Amino acid sequence: MLTKRHFIISAAALFSAPISSIANAGPTSDSSKWAAWDAQVTPANYDPFTSNPWGLKSRFLPHVVEANPGLTPGDIHVDAVARYLYHIRADGTAMRYGVAIAKGNLYEPGTYEIKRKAKWPTWTPTPAMVKRDPANYEQFADGMNAGPSNPLGSRALYLYVGNRDTYLRIHGSPHPRSIGGRASSGCVRMVMAHIIGLYDQVATGSTAYLYAPETLLSAQS
Repeated sequence: MLTKRHFIISAAALFSAPISSIANAGPTSDSSKWAAWDAQVTPANYDPFTSNPWGLKSRFLPHVVEANPGLTPGDIHVDAVARYLYHIRADGTAMRYGVAIAKGNLYEPGTYEIKRKAKWPTWTPTPAMVKRDPANYEQFADGMNAGPSNPLGSRALYLYVGNRDTYLRIHGSPHPRSIGGRASSGCVRMVMAHIIGLYDQVATGSTAYLYAPETLLSAQS
């Protein structure tokens, strides 16, 4: 026989999550859609060295180049002047990709550790971004679900200093025509198809070196 106490306990188990916690669960990334999204952002008959439906300058397509001596395989180097990202390989070469860097003084040169990677990441603007540009960011203050229109795109590498998340990322972008320019709010942008190819080659614990852009170089000269 079910007692009143049993009913109350059972009901509590069924309805214990308050509506507010469900509403504020945060943005999500539906892994069942990842393969379809990868296909959506990757050109048909994709060749990373020649496919260019984005109309990029040819120098921003992936190239295999000779690496400078002494660089550690697996590390990433971002040349903010030329707008290149280099991923160093064990055979003394590097894969070079075109990138976009941050606008104005939002780009932060430095040495970072890649402590986290994510496929089809969610995105939440920082409070500083919302304050700086509420018209564009306030609507996403609670986060944005993953997908081809998400600002972090298809893949993201998360940059840390020690255990501190810097909120800087190397990530895919739904705006591939920005490659070669200064467009982001602090991050390094790549073509989504390009970072899909790079992603599995980068190990967590690798170092990312972001070198100074031309504005800082000219100020220091």
